[in-house]
Amino acid sequence: MLKRKGRFSAYLRRIRSFSSEFFSNRLGVFGFVVLVAFAAVVAVGPRIAPYNPLSLKSIGVGPPFAPPSWIRLIDPSVPESDTFGLLGTDEIGRDIFSQVVYGSRISLFVGFSAALISITVGTIVGLVAGYFGGILDQLLMRATDILLTIPTLPLMIVLAAILGSSIFNLVVVIGALGWQSTARIIRSQVLSLKESPFVESSRAIGSSDFRIIFRILLPNVAPLVYVNAALTVANVIFLEAGLSFLGLGDPNHISWGLMLFYANEYMAAMRGAWWYVVPPGLCILLVVMSFIFVGHALDDVLNPRLRRR
Repeated sequence: MLKRKGRFSAYLRRIRSFSSEFFSNRLGVFGFVVLVAFAAVVAVGPRIAPYNPLSLKSIGVGPPFAPPSWIRLIDPSVPESDTFGLLGTDEIGRDIFSQVVYGSRISLFVGFSAALISITVGTIVGLVAGYFGGILDQLLMRATDILLTIPTLPLMIVLAAILGSSIFNLVVVIGALGWQSTARIIRSQVLSLKESPFVESSRAIGSSDFRIIFRILLPNVAPLVYVNAALTVANVIFLEAGLSFLGLGDPNHISWGLMLFYANEYMAAMRGAWWYVVPPGLCILLVVMSFIFVGHALDDVLNPRLRRR
């Protein structure tokens, strides 16, 4: 019982120390607050979005390419009947605010799911290659190098076009082709850790390779995994938006990238319908920047060398 209380107290001290250091980073706090806000939007999406953009009932709720209602505060000459809602409408009169809210679910789902695949594969490859070394290390790193030399976006475009447009295919394609940098980083850390005294001691007492890799080495590279996870989510969301903008997104689900694709297809910018382009683009920018800020803040907190500066 006393040991459990001691461990619990130690965990509390670590959490307090981490929180105080993390929240002293202004950019990290900004990114965290923005991500919490988007998470809240995802959680209560159907309650705050007046229309489901995938429902036929959402078509024609307002005039096509109608500007936001608040535009009349700037230009009173615009008739009230020609405006609609908080963010206006698209080419078929659907509410753009509802699309942005529902699109946040898909964009963040793809971001987290593909990043989870990418980080998991990269971490395992890095751990195995760095720990065992030899021929296995050479094979895994040469495969990593080959994938690194191939332009990622064109390869993803080809695979997404072959597999078809669906959320599942997007997650698999982006996740399966985004693990190389994580593998390289984890491998380099494992190469220095595997000669450490605590690893040698584990070998001496007969610990299995599996136990050393996943019970000893993995916790020691976990800070690198957390930082790379935050940065990978940002990259994945950006890639999903790019693929959807090129017409490779799932037409059965609204995402921010798919909104930009339709805005481009129907020449929203040429029509002056900035309210169709700016909201999804701004959401992508804010989320990507927030994950980058959080990633760098985690690096500052978890990297002892940066903490000492």
